[in-house]
Amino acid sequence: MPRVLIAGCGYVGLAAAELFHQAGWEVEGWTAALESAEALAAQPFPVRAVDLTDGSAVEKAASEFQAVIQSASSRGGGADAYRKIYLESAQHLRAVFPEALHLFTSSTSVYAQSEGEWVTEESPAEPERETGCVLRATEEFVLEGGGIVARLAGIYGPHRSALLRRFLEGGAVIDPNADRFVNQIHRDDVAAGLVLLVQKHLDEPPLNHPRIYNVADNHPISLRQCYEWLAQRLERPVPPVQPTVEKRRRGNSNKRVSSARLLALGWKPRYPTFEIAMNESILLAKS
Repeated sequence: MPRVLIAGCGYVGLAAAELFHQAGWEVEGWTAALESAEALAAQPFPVRAVDLTDGSAVEKAASEFQAVIQSASSRGGGADAYRKIYLESAQHLRAVFPEALHLFTSSTSVYAQSEGEWVTEESPAEPERETGCVLRATEEFVLEGGGIVARLAGIYGPHRSALLRRFLEGGAVIDPNADRFVNQIHRDDVAAGLVLLVQKHLDEPPLNHPRIYNVADNHPISLRQCYEWLAQRLERPVPPVQPTVEKRRRGNSNKRVSSARLLALGWKPRYPTFEIAMNESILLAKS
């Protein structure tokens, strides 16, 4: 029975762990906090508290795995926090699991394109922010070791949507001078993509496949369209139209992210459009 480690068994990692378990894999999850591990004690697979930023803790908790998915989140923070959570953790995981397939969940924020153009995995990934540069450094480290990089768009799903929350809380604004495309992906579709990537790359030598994949719903929508649709769907006023100077966590890029490569591999999103994917979040928010 193949074994997979979910190093970061949080919002996305837990969904992936559940899919692996359903597919017959032996699964182990790691969380940063003991409280998080205890909250997942009822899962049909073990979840342990292991600090990925502590190399000795990773070594102490080590076992044999065919695949390691590094899906821990920094939950904000600056470049120093990113370096610990992403790059240093990746280094610890490779040192302890040198033979395992390493999949790193990165972000489409590494693309700094700003003209609304389509970007693929072949497009330049030259982030402007220092945090994005740390993600790129982590990507390169994982790729050099024969691993896989999954660049995730903005994640939403059950009980989570930054755009929906901002809209409901009254903080949404439509900037007439800087409308931009929103690239989103449902959590469950991310999880399905991660499982597919691991299975494909273990079934065949990694050299037979590309090793960077965008994970987005492939149907970007402008922020204005997003808020107008939410207003209509929820029967609320459209957010005010006014300039904003807000600094976004993912930077000030404006691009449309293509997931054609992942789709060609056989990925079939359950929520292929903004409207379909958001409906579930809206229903949960209204309940």
